[in-house]
Amino acid sequence: MNMDQEALWLDVEGLSVSGPLKPMNFTVQEGGGPRILHQFTLESPAVSFRMSGEKAGIIDIESSTGILYINGSLDWETKQVHKLQVESLDGNGSVVKGPFPVTIYVEDINDNPPEFDQKKYFGVVRQNSRPGKPFMYVHATDHDDPTTPHAQLSYSILHHFPNPYEEMLFQIDNVTGAISPSRTGSYYLDPQKQDTFTLVVSVRDMAGKTINAFTSSVDVIITVMESLWKAPPTIYIKENSTQVHPVNISKVQSNEPDVIYELFEKEKLPRLPFSVSKNGDIYVTEPLDREEKETYTFFVVTKDSKGELVDKPLQIHIIVEDINDNPPVCQQNPTIIEVQENEIGGSNIGTVLATDMDQKDTLNSRLQFQIQSQEPGFPTKNLFYIQQDTGDLQLSGRSLSKRDSAKYFLKVLVTDTKFQTVCDVEVHVIDINDQIPIFEKSDYANVTVAENIPIGTVLLEIQATDGDEPGTGSSLIIYQVKEGDPNNTLIIETDSETNRGFLKVNKALDFETMPVYNLVINATNPEPLVPNVQYNSSSLTTFKIFVTNVDEPPVFLNPVYKTEVSEDIPVNTLVMTVEAYDPEGDSVRYSLEGDVRQWLRIDSATGKVYTAARLDREKQEIYSVDVVVSEQNNAAQKSKAFLVLHLRDVNDNPPQIATDYPTSFCYPVSGGERTLIQAIDADEQFFYSKFTFTLANEMNARNNWEISKFNATHAYLSPKHANFEEKTYEVPIILNDNGNPSLENKVNLKVSICKCSSENSCFIEIDREHYLPTAGQAIGILLAVLIVIGTILGVVFWRMKQKEKKEKSQPKDAKDNAELDRLA
Repeated sequence: MNMDQEALWLDVEGLSVSGPLKPMNFTVQEGGGPRILHQFTLESPAVSFRMSGEKAGIIDIESSTGILYINGSLDWETKQVHKLQVESLDGNGSVVKGPFPVTIYVEDINDNPPEFDQKKYFGVVRQNSRPGKPFMYVHATDHDDPTTPHAQLSYSILHHFPNPYEEMLFQIDNVTGAISPSRTGSYYLDPQKQDTFTLVVSVRDMAGKTINAFTSSVDVIITVMESLWKAPPTIYIKENSTQVHPVNISKVQSNEPDVIYELFEKEKLPRLPFSVSKNGDIYVTEPLDREEKETYTFFVVTKDSKGELVDKPLQIHIIVEDINDNPPVCQQNPTIIEVQENEIGGSNIGTVLATDMDQKDTLNSRLQFQIQSQEPGFPTKNLFYIQQDTGDLQLSGRSLSKRDSAKYFLKVLVTDTKFQTVCDVEVHVIDINDQIPIFEKSDYANVTVAENIPIGTVLLEIQATDGDEPGTGSSLIIYQVKEGDPNNTLIIETDSETNRGFLKVNKALDFETMPVYNLVINATNPEPLVPNVQYNSSSLTTFKIFVTNVDEPPVFLNPVYKTEVSEDIPVNTLVMTVEAYDPEGDSVRYSLEGDVRQWLRIDSATGKVYTAARLDREKQEIYSVDVVVSEQNNAAQKSKAFLVLHLRDVNDNPPQIATDYPTSFCYPVSGGERTLIQAIDADEQFFYSKFTFTLANEMNARNNWEISKFNATHAYLSPKHANFEEKTYEVPIILNDNGNPSLENKVNLKVSICKCSSENSCFIEIDREHYLPTAGQAIGILLAVLIVIGTILGVVFWRMKQKEKKEKSQPKDAKDNAELDRLA
């Protein structure tokens, strides 16, 4: 025995860890140096002990005293379990008891720093890559016990060279080591400005949650490449193409391999005549018609196998190019033009109008006009001339006479570069306009009306006569208010057959603005008067309108007041100001109606609307109430306007576990099982487009369970081993919604380990402790059952006797009345 051993058990008589020889298990922390584990006591006739097995050169037993000791340091990384055998011997060396197993479990301590699997990492990222989409991974290992925090690693970015912006351009998943662009990086990464970055990535054990953790770091060299994902320039396609469709018109290419390309419509069309192939080739699937639609706008999106967007959508813009495929069309057929007898040669008498549906301001829609024929052809064949490019029709050299012909029929040829159309024109020669309209009255007196008279009400009927040829522009009368109506509040309509005029209310009357109208009304013809004939006072009349005041309700400046606010604004924040006035100038007061959530209040004097309580978008995103304005001294005179509040979302709801997923595993657990769990969040999708699921470091969760990602909202929960009891476990899960700022929530998910039916669903077992009856209850139940059975038997015997009596009184081949009826 050396001096160290002597020092170990100088005080061995005081050891409390002693006892007879039997199977023993010990847990010993690695390192720590020499130590005594136990002392086996001798039982006659035994005089000594002997040990064999996995001693590792430092585990032994003192044969005479039975002291089991370690003379050195155990190493968990070298061997986690040592299996030994101990036996007692008599004076002759024969075995008295044993051998008994002695097992020593080595407990790990955090004595190994994490190590990256590469000395330096290299990665490539494309500009405009989606934020959060990993383009590379770093990986480190730790030789400590993986079931303990000693080997649980956490990654972070220690340095970022260069770092031209306040926010880092890259981010790392602290659990997986996935490196991806940040939101800032997705926007700003550009190889023209900076094509190489160096990240110093750090990894810490103990999950990075203690200052005593071991740390390692590595350089990550990232090269920025130009994005392949670019929108093509505007695509031009000629309409009515005769090519065999589909026709390849462009191509897009994602930065990521194996993506799925899809088209997303910006406009909801009955059909979208475009498609995209699995390689990103864009096709037009059928001939296009510019006259039906001249531009198309849609997006190309890329998705991964889970249906998540990979790249930002690309906008594709299509312009359909015109071809000359539409003939000219006459706007009126025939076109009727009136010409007075005294119209001088060269006068413009009208215009032949035609249209072409081809693209405006191109040669395809350029129209030219030519007179093809004139009937009758006297007094000359060329009485008319048409401007080639405008269609303006003129008298070629002389005035027309009704004695020669009252009507002329022209055929005008209208052509574009490919098509031609013939338009019919009738020229009616009419009497000269040498008579003016004359009113039957020079003064129509006056009328008194209330200011709230309905629009469209006829206030006056007027009449003038004209001695020119009936049914022509020379005799048709047009009435107009010449003076006294600066705001065009009134309008006069004419009956073209009787030339009677009707003065109507065209806009609402307003006593406060215009209490009296002193009207001067004139009568004119659409055809010009001949020279030396002038309109005079006979073509004028007067009329006066008195407007009486009506007590009108206040009026809002706007019928609807809309605004958008963030749901987290403080109470008593001013959200908007509504404005109203009383036409009579009375003071007004404001109030709210329909504020069911009591979220708002209004200053009755100023119309300023404030928040009265905390807003909550998750309860109601669009909140509308009525704003009421009334006269200060007459509350019955009131008006309403709508106030609409659109609440912008903030990330104020932590994620939760959805309750509609089964969380159970069949007992016994065999391995490979998993169940799907879903995270939900009341906030808008903008704030929870990607949930993160992690196990909390408590309740031995990370030793028993494992979480793996399924998609942005779901994850798989799996047992990590098979040593589960048949009971319900609480699994602590940390959910993060990755919002800005992000919100975390720890939920204890109840997971049942239970015996299952053949359909792999849990049996429903009765809780015997709660449902077994007491002795008194059992006796009561038994008596009740016996009484029920006795009653049933009594009824049966009685019915049997009744049946026998009936059978004796009836024919033998008929058992009851029903049978008799059937036989009859």
